[in-house]
Amino acid sequence: MANTGHFIVFEGPEGAGKSTQIEALAGMLRHAGREVVVTREPGGTPVGDAIRALLLGSGDYDMLPETEAFLLSAARAQHVHDVIRPGIARGAVVLCDRFADSSLAYQGGGRGMSTAHLRCLERIAVGDVVPDVRILLDLPVEVGLRRRHRSADTVNRIDRADVSFHQRVRQAYLQLVEASPDDWVVIDAARSPEVVLDDIRQAVESALAISLVPPGAERQV
Repeated sequence: MANTGHFIVFEGPEGAGKSTQIEALAGMLRHAGREVVVTREPGGTPVGDAIRALLLGSGDYDMLPETEAFLLSAARAQHVHDVIRPGIARGAVVLCDRFADSSLAYQGGGRGMSTAHLRCLERIAVGDVVPDVRILLDLPVEVGLRRRHRSADTVNRIDRADVSFHQRVRQAYLQLVEASPDDWVVIDAARSPEVVLDDIRQAVESALAISLVPPGAERQV
């Protein structure tokens, strides 16, 4: 029987370690014999990458929240069409670094845009594509920003927003969880990467009914 496709999304404030954890999870899933698609937002397609460069550039230019939201939705629509939907359809596990909830957190909570307006853009961009698992890597804003600012060459326009913006983003994520707790797995990302990954592994095993080998376990046998 062919594998059923799955869509797993990682969300969280800046510095939560999403990229690191996604790559580690991808390795475990591939070891279990699954095709894995690793992607990100904004990005994932040539159109999305061009929009990402504009949204996350190193410049100090101002951008309206509405402009951010429309650009993100445009990138997301292309991403869903070109990458996410085809991956799920052929039975892959699609691991995505951010998806529609990021817009609710950043442009909604952080920038103050109407949730109703953002939901409207979301429906246009994603259609019926809904994550099977939403993993929120949560940590205090100060901890995440300290991680992000360790390397000056990776700091982007969003990273440089004031702390109150990032606090509103984190609070928006927590409110999304509170509104639909069954839709989320919340993991404390302030701990060591190894401990965080083990929590992720257990959550994915439960959601996908699959057995994953923890990193390093093969060498201990």
